[in-house]
Amino acid sequence: MAFEDLPTGMERPVRRASTFMPWTQWALLVLLLVLIAIQIIPHAQRWISRAAGGPDGQPRAITARGDLANDEKSTIELYDQSRLSVVHITTLADRRAGPSGFNVREVPTGTGSGFLWDDKGHVVTNFHVIQGANGAEVTLNDHRSFRASLVGAAPEFDLAVLRIDAPPDALPPIPLGVSHDLRVGQKVYAIGNPFGLDQTLTTGIISALGREIDSVGGQKISDAIQTDAAINPGNSGGPLLDSAGRLIGVNTSIVSPSGSFSGIGFAIPVDEVNRVVPQLISGGKPTKPGLGVVLMPQASTRDMPVPGLMVSRVVEGGGAARAGIRGTSTDLRGRPVLGDIITRVSGKTIRTLKDLQDVLKSHTSGDKVPVAVIRDGEELELPVTLAPLSGF
Repeated sequence: MAFEDLPTGMERPVRRASTFMPWTQWALLVLLLVLIAIQIIPHAQRWISRAAGGPDGQPRAITARGDLANDEKSTIELYDQSRLSVVHITTLADRRAGPSGFNVREVPTGTGSGFLWDDKGHVVTNFHVIQGANGAEVTLNDHRSFRASLVGAAPEFDLAVLRIDAPPDALPPIPLGVSHDLRVGQKVYAIGNPFGLDQTLTTGIISALGREIDSVGGQKISDAIQTDAAINPGNSGGPLLDSAGRLIGVNTSIVSPSGSFSGIGFAIPVDEVNRVVPQLISGGKPTKPGLGVVLMPQASTRDMPVPGLMVSRVVEGGGAARAGIRGTSTDLRGRPVLGDIITRVSGKTIRTLKDLQDVLKSHTSGDKVPVAVIRDGEELELPVTLAPLSGF
């Protein structure tokens, strides 16, 4: 018998077997999936419950915070009170537009910070904030904006005074402190608008005192306050405060290769600010009181037997000249006659130019101060009336 001679009915069991095997495989697959689901679903429910915040998707219970620490409370209180006196300054400039260039419109060109000096609308900021601008807009803490006029500027101190026409009850002046009794390590607080983010508070300490920095006018600002409170672009002109919320400095510059804060910032001391700003408001040019003397370079007098400052010459008609202080001269034979050596002013020992500057800062023009000098080996005390310096 050959394969082809088999009856056709012999082929049917083969066809039934071929259909039976796939059916059992599907049944086993379904059974396996059911068993897997039974194992996975409870775990999935627990995971979903946790993701939703608690059992049955309910939010988790909140842990009570408790009282704030005392230093946190004082910082919050300081900020809430001080921010009312801090303003956001936007500088404006004319820009030509259109093909002809005749379409002139005013556009914002920069931002900075400032603070309210009094309830008459005077606003203090850095000179470099408004330098080169055609105008400025001042935004108060309540987000109202006012066009500002320039009252006066002192590039040599990097200070400027603006004025806005706003209701007095919207102009709480910032409390003033002093800077001559500051100590390294004191806590300080800066409020300003870094990168346009208004009413930003940063904190730190006084890192150093008596720093000398360059002003926009090319002059030196002495006694600058160094701080590690974050000062970034936009903070310029804003207040540096002590822990009592009093103004102790005006934030002015940073030391950074990138232009952003790197841990070293500087502020103009408030004693300088409180001397310059009233003069700008009154329409005068800021002045420093002086003795009316020209001093010998300290390098050339380093080996003097008596520590102090030697007078090279006196200013004609100045306070020192009228008091009888003598400068360096020559005798009839052409031999040099050394000038007086200033050793004390107002009872304070004078060894360096900075010593003299520090003493004079506490005085104003017209004050009469005792000046002790050494002349021919003898000490004399002469009363000198201070007068405005003609230059810085």
